[in-house]
Amino acid sequence: MNLGPQGAPKTPEELKQMRQAAKIVCAILDELEAAAKPGVTTHALDQQAERLIKKMGAKPAFKGYHGFPAVLCASVNAQVVHGIPSKQTRLEEGDLLKLDFGVSYHGLFADSARTVRIGTVSDEAEKLIAVTKEALARAIGVCVAGARVGDIGHTVQSWVEAHGFSVVKDFHGHGVGRALHEAPTVPNYGLAHSGPQLTPNMTIAIEPMVNAGTDKVEILDDEWTAVTLDRRLSAHFEHTVLITEGQPEVLTLSAS
Repeated sequence: MNLGPQGAPKTPEELKQMRQAAKIVCAILDELEAAAKPGVTTHALDQQAERLIKKMGAKPAFKGYHGFPAVLCASVNAQVVHGIPSKQTRLEEGDLLKLDFGVSYHGLFADSARTVRIGTVSDEAEKLIAVTKEALARAIGVCVAGARVGDIGHTVQSWVEAHGFSVVKDFHGHGVGRALHEAPTVPNYGLAHSGPQLTPNMTIAIEPMVNAGTDKVEILDDEWTAVTLDRRLSAHFEHTVLITEGQPEVLTLSAS
């Protein structure tokens, strides 16, 4: 990942545009989650997302980024992240669908991801979702001014591994705002009290990717889709978070 400029601090005007970008991201993800049913293709979800981006006056953050061909990353089951939407990928009962999505609005970016159940999923999948979602919540909880990036990664890793799962180490969270990917890198593992310090008006994307089995991944022949090496399930949640003088503000928190 080639990181852009340091992600802090943002100006009040930049934060205004980021909040609007985040609102659009949430609204579109809500619609995609509602549409994600057995029989629907990931290509159809991508087309829906593209229509909604235009309708809401934003621009896609992902399409064309280093050559990525779609506006949406749609990763199913053992696919961890960066799944390319396809007419051949039709959702089935019991699937875990990871939707990773971002937009820019007046030049400012927001980024979010969620794991969606397709119908009824396995007990393992339910536990994986719950642990990953809670890992993100706990990571956000330590995002106070003066804390360090290592506190985020340590929090995620400790929680995930205590529940018998593994954190992906090949992909990380990141600063976000003026560019889709800014400094600092925000790993989902590491040592507490290490790394760059969090400062007010810094905006970061925290995104635990958690595997049921090994943390190892490989990239498929499409040169984008990352899958678990053992082909067991993976889950992914992400929020764009603003560091403040007090408690962190989650910009991509859905109203639904």
